[in-house]
Amino acid sequence: MDHRSFKTPAQIFVDLAAGNPQRRMAFDPAQRRAALQALSRAIHDCEAEILAALAEDFAKPEAEIRLTEILPVQAEISHALRNLKTWTKVRRVRPTRAMLGTRARIVPEPKGTALIIAPWNYPLALSLGPLVSAIAAGCAAIVKPSELAPASAAVIAQIVDEALPADLVRVVQGGVEVSQELLEQPFDHIFFTGSPRVGKIVMAAAAKHLTSVTLELGGKSPVIVGPGADLKKAARMIAWGKFANAGQTCIAPDHVYVAKQIEAPFLAELKAAIARMYGKTEEAQAATRDLARIINPDHFARLMGMIESAQSAGAKALTGATGEAQSRYIAPTVLMGTDPSMTVEQEEIFGPVLPVIPFDDAVDVVTRIEAGPKPLALYIFERDRGLIDRLRRATSSGAVGINVALVHYLHQNLPFGGIGNSGVGAAHGHWGFEAFTHLKPVLENRFAPLAMLMPPYRSGRMAKLAQKFLR
Repeated sequence: MDHRSFKTPAQIFVDLAAGNPQRRMAFDPAQRRAALQALSRAIHDCEAEILAALAEDFAKPEAEIRLTEILPVQAEISHALRNLKTWTKVRRVRPTRAMLGTRARIVPEPKGTALIIAPWNYPLALSLGPLVSAIAAGCAAIVKPSELAPASAAVIAQIVDEALPADLVRVVQGGVEVSQELLEQPFDHIFFTGSPRVGKIVMAAAAKHLTSVTLELGGKSPVIVGPGADLKKAARMIAWGKFANAGQTCIAPDHVYVAKQIEAPFLAELKAAIARMYGKTEEAQAATRDLARIINPDHFARLMGMIESAQSAGAKALTGATGEAQSRYIAPTVLMGTDPSMTVEQEEIFGPVLPVIPFDDAVDVVTRIEAGPKPLALYIFERDRGLIDRLRRATSSGAVGINVALVHYLHQNLPFGGIGNSGVGAAHGHWGFEAFTHLKPVLENRFAPLAMLMPPYRSGRMAKLAQKFLR
């Protein structure tokens, strides 16, 4: 329920939606800037509470919180503040030949009241990042954080309380039943981040009201390590990308295809990279503060079940494959000898488990990738530009990282989003602003020869005019 009152989610929606006409007239770019600046200050002032909340929810390391939670939101705010004047500017459009005598422009207009449903894995960034775009566009919003990260949800509510007026943004906390009640309301835009399975439910609910959606989903993001890769750099980047937030990242490397001729040296570098980051022994890794924990016992059990099922079917662990249920710790795990029949190769892993799959021919890798749902990200590690370009052109994915993992998320001048099963629409920067914006075309007649084309059509003069316009 609403953390500021006993109103139901439906009543909160009605309150915000009722102010839409007035807000559209009054919430000008200067007021949007002020709201974004207030949000930035509140995040800064609540940094200690943010660190404590994420540590409580799943023991996320402080440096990782700053890098992956606070930095993306503050960067999104800074980018919006720098560009808001340009984004909100009315754009004049040149007439086409058939429209000579008219004046046209595109007017960015807020869609209205938005719903932001955020996941648990990056609770701050994935709640407040879309909110930045909504405010920049001039929308009111209800933010629904995940109930699986309750301490983080509470601090998100605190930040919004301190920064933003109640007639602009509300945080509504609760479980699935709250999300269901919210999805019954006729929002003007829904921004959802989560699994493809729930994304389909959100899209079906939005369809009842013909509400536009942005769906940031996920899937099995593959990595291809080619024969010409810089193995030390590739191994270090893949290890960081995979095990950051204990692998609970929608764009984390899900599995690695490695050219067979470099398999052994790559695995040696990967093992060394894990040791440098998290400890050389199992005891050191279990004690490290640099590795987050799994969000809850159910997810822990699912991941350990994946590992045990793969091992019982013949897979071997190069590292890890151990866990401790009470603290929800799973060691950084690299699996060899997996096959397509195993759950670990069929389902999105979303944890610190990395299958490594050798290949002889890159064509086979492309065939396997294209046979499955389109991934949110594809990572290629290689120095041969020709091979990189062939792999990029032969595959379809939300984004491509070349000799890098995860970092494209932080680039505000790039759209972030999936394709097909991995998402609908795009976020960040100008793309996030446009997700919450209706680009309204306005056409004004000055001296257009439109009256010459009106009935009656039977005269020879009209036929000649119509032919002239066609030419």
